[in-house]
Amino acid sequence: MSDAQNPFLDLLHAQRVWDIELPAFDPATAPSAPLPLFHAWFAEAVAAGQAEPHTMTLATADAEGLPDVRTLMLHDADARGWHFATHATSAKGRELAARPYAALGFYWPAQGRQVRVRGPVTVCSPAESSADLHARSTGALASALVGRQSEVLGSTGELDRASDAAWQRAQEEPDAEVASWTRYVVEPREVEFFQGDARRRHVRLRYRQDGTGWERELLWP
Repeated sequence: MSDAQNPFLDLLHAQRVWDIELPAFDPATAPSAPLPLFHAWFAEAVAAGQAEPHTMTLATADAEGLPDVRTLMLHDADARGWHFATHATSAKGRELAARPYAALGFYWPAQGRQVRVRGPVTVCSPAESSADLHARSTGALASALVGRQSEVLGSTGELDRASDAAWQRAQEEPDAEVASWTRYVVEPREVEFFQGDARRRHVRLRYRQDGTGWERELLWP
């Protein structure tokens, strides 16, 4: 089939990006550290009606050094770094144990913005991981109680039975512990802020740790 007769390409090429008025971003006014700017951009994404602004991509590498990526939720962003949680026994948990370095990506199309974070990953204390688990919803606890994340599933019926049992336990034991549930922190070494521009003159501002603070530099789009 030629490109001219390819319905997928026709659909793909018909899509448009940023059919909205994009906000201005003057990097000269950016703060000296990335965290305040991330907090500000997150609040602006929420105000702009961005769906699920707290979702992000997490990139890791497996034992062979091959890349892996998935979408999950941000649990905090503070002076320590960007927080998330998962089972230590999951694919990403095993990859982080072998290669404790990761990259995060946020995309907020409601404002044509992206944020990228790279750095080493540290494991939070068991107390922090437990507090993270029990600060979430009953459904989240039930999902954690099911466990076995990334393992091969024999059938959907097997999942149904495990999920029903986990939901019942989560409702009856809201303080139930899940030993594998672990909170992680990406300690930023690089943070990039991308502001899209309708004329493709995108603004890219990168923060890099220089040992004593943050160095700021502009990047070509």
